[in-house]
Amino acid sequence: MSARNDKTSKPDRGPSASGPGKAVVTEATPSMAQYLEIKTANPDSLLWYRMGDFYELFFEDAVVASEALGIVLTKRGKHLGEDIPMCGVPVHKADDYLQRLIKFGYRVAVCEQLEDPAEARKRGAKAVVRRDVVRLVTPGTLTEETLLDARARNFLTALALIPLAQRGADGASVALASLDISTGEFEVGSTLSGDLAGELVRLSPREILVSDRDDADETCKQAVAISGAAVTPVAGAFYDYRAGERELKAKLGVAELGGFGTFSRAELATIGALLKYVDLTQIGKKPLIRPPKRASAQDILLIDAASRASLELTKATNGDKRGSLLHAIDRTVTGPGARELAARLAAPLRDVGIINARLDAVGYLVEASALRTDLRNSLRSAPDIARALSRLSFGRGGPRDLGAVRDGLSAAQACGRLLEAKSGTIGLPNELQAIAERLAAAPAALREELENALNEELPLLKRDGGFIREGYSTDLDEARRLKETGRQVMLELEARYQQQSGVKTLKVRHNNILGYFIEVGQASAQPLMQPPHSDVFRHRQTMANAIRFTTEELIATEGKIATAGERATSLEQAIFTDLARRADEAEVPLAAVAAALAELDVATALSDIAEDEGYTRPLIEEGTALEIRGGRHPVVEQALKSERQGPFIENDCLLGDGAAGEQQQSDGEGGSELRAARIWLLTGPNMAGKSTFLRQNALICLMAQMGAFVPARYARIGVLDRLFSRVGAADDLARGRSTFMVEMVETAAILNCATPSSLVILDEIGRGTATFDGLSIAWAAIEYLHEVCRSRTLFATHYHELTVLPERLQEVANVTIEVKEWRDEIVFLHKVRPGAADGSYGIQVAKLAGLPPQVTERAAEVLAMLEDAERRGSNSPEAILDELPLFAASRAVADKGEGARRSAVEEALDRIDPDELSPRAALEKIYQLKSLCRDDDA
Repeated sequence: MSARNDKTSKPDRGPSASGPGKAVVTEATPSMAQYLEIKTANPDSLLWYRMGDFYELFFEDAVVASEALGIVLTKRGKHLGEDIPMCGVPVHKADDYLQRLIKFGYRVAVCEQLEDPAEARKRGAKAVVRRDVVRLVTPGTLTEETLLDARARNFLTALALIPLAQRGADGASVALASLDISTGEFEVGSTLSGDLAGELVRLSPREILVSDRDDADETCKQAVAISGAAVTPVAGAFYDYRAGERELKAKLGVAELGGFGTFSRAELATIGALLKYVDLTQIGKKPLIRPPKRASAQDILLIDAASRASLELTKATNGDKRGSLLHAIDRTVTGPGARELAARLAAPLRDVGIINARLDAVGYLVEASALRTDLRNSLRSAPDIARALSRLSFGRGGPRDLGAVRDGLSAAQACGRLLEAKSGTIGLPNELQAIAERLAAAPAALREELENALNEELPLLKRDGGFIREGYSTDLDEARRLKETGRQVMLELEARYQQQSGVKTLKVRHNNILGYFIEVGQASAQPLMQPPHSDVFRHRQTMANAIRFTTEELIATEGKIATAGERATSLEQAIFTDLARRADEAEVPLAAVAAALAELDVATALSDIAEDEGYTRPLIEEGTALEIRGGRHPVVEQALKSERQGPFIENDCLLGDGAAGEQQQSDGEGGSELRAARIWLLTGPNMAGKSTFLRQNALICLMAQMGAFVPARYARIGVLDRLFSRVGAADDLARGRSTFMVEMVETAAILNCATPSSLVILDEIGRGTATFDGLSIAWAAIEYLHEVCRSRTLFATHYHELTVLPERLQEVANVTIEVKEWRDEIVFLHKVRPGAADGSYGIQVAKLAGLPPQVTERAAEVLAMLEDAERRGSNSPEAILDELPLFAASRAVADKGEGARRSAVEEALDRIDPDELSPRAALEKIYQLKSLCRDDDA
């Protein structure tokens, strides 16, 4: 579908001009030979070669990394007579640099030291520390907290074309499998190639796998390009449906997949490629995988890529999250909750039952404000269980990941108790009851074990130690005590020996030759050399004035003190491993708890914004009604509040069959009637708020179908199957598309795919070409939407000629954005009323934009003359130009003044009838005209 990203392939040129061939390795130093051998096995990745406290890069990798990271490029020795370029990054800052490389689209092979350098020296002076690649880091295979966005999913997606013979009744032509290995979230589905771009934008994968054998059509290639993900071609052999089925069964621990749905061969092939690639990049370490979710076009509201961009769902037009719908409605307090909210926004539902279940939960929490506050306070302490568990399963976790599981389970317990209290009194809606049951099933034994084992403050790395609570392990406590208070231990032992032997002058001493020993003066040593003390105290050395002894306990204690530090570290590592194993064994209930907390976070967040912003519960039903009363734009409304620019002006929208008929909407002058119709034709000046009105109704429908309250006084919405929005102008110069061409491509997609259950938002169709061409296209498009698509449609235009369509088409109604003229200025009232606009007010808007007065004044003169000529029926361009002083003057010069004598050439041309001339006669006339021209010039 696409070649590898250029940045990813930069390191493919090899580590030197001659490449890492066998002869090169032979002539290299032992350390460099090892590097070249490992680099040869990973030619398409930047090789991070661990050397002590640094990851070093050499040759071409060093050049690429130094440019990308902005670090100094140095050199290290020579190879084949040339300097070896080198750069490096400290191990403790590795994640910061990795993040930047991954952002640029590079792949990184992490090569670690697999043994202690001291062990290598035992093999000889020239022995090299054993090293190997332990992991390939790519954009779609990240697990580290520092490399991930806590509030966004990180999907790795595999695509495969579905052979024609295997396509089902829906005609799906592309299979997809998506896995976020940082959480185990797994989606599988199929789609039409025309819908692929929208599906990829919904998933927002960081990396896409495609087969190097695929001969994808241009539509699929464009969809992959639009996604913005890094593209990685993999061997076609990866796409083996038998291997995919086998691997998925093994990952889920089942003998059959029937319990998870039906998968086509193409879908199983994409699963196979996905899991094979994960296995390759993780060097055999297995990720956690949740049961796959089916992504079906019949279950979700389909939104194409252009409409998602137009509506600014997750990003504003400048690419920033601020200014998007997601940013406006996100009140979640946890990373998993933010990811769940974004997923719901990206894939609104079409199932009325599930939508209403979500709305029931939000509505309940709107009313139960005290419960909502308590839940949100408890949720704020809930870490990201899913990602912590994934790191632990990969062996990359640390004490803080165990702490995340502990604290997450504690938060789950607190939230569960709050919900349980309400469940036993007035009852909970189904959605919240299901959440409460999953929280109640949290593994309490694991939580208690982690609470008993872990300290409150935890280090990042397990090798740092000190994360196990005192009192949890007797052996560990003793090792720590010996490590930290070895002298005190010996003093305690000395006091006990004094009491046991009755020799008050007994001392426990130490020197570098004997280590620890017991010393007693000659006069006092006799009791220790006789039974029963002689069985405990063994003679070791006789001095002139003293005798030295030792005991088995002293020898053992000395050994423990000497190795106490290593032993303490070893015991903590063993306890960590055991706790991580217990967490891994509880993976299924932990995943359920993590999902429940995320869903609860979303429900409380949506109820919180509903109360704060005055949102109401929409009525969701089957059918094609769309009745919105007092609708507002959620993003613009918040912007107006923050800038203190006054309230947002509410507007109604009545579309589709079954929408309320003629209702009164007050405009301050006795009211005006808005007529429900399938298509509203919206006119009005620029800056009056047409685009805002168009988008706000689309966003209200989208929010309703994701299960959120909406910014309106009342909303009744027949479930949409597709949402199309074509608002604003843009070009695609990289693919040779003008603004008008992009507009026509997007309009074509709408007209070809819209159904009676769809909502279509169109703005200024046809304005990018000649007036009559554009008018004709817009006219025909409205007729097609009315007669063929029969979609609920908002169509904004400046073509006032279209306002006659309601007289011809029964289900089209004119509405306009109201303005007032005052002292040659216009005042935007932002209110939708019936009828057509009186004019475009373009010149007034130009004044507001700051055009020079000379330009706007001259434009007003020209406009007046053009309108006067139109009233007089003088539509000839020449006649109109003659009315304009500037143009008339130039024409007078060209015509040599009115009534000027006609030339001999003009008179001769008037006498010629071309249809009566033979070829020979025509040639003679040409010679005659040339002769007349010479005479005129003379």
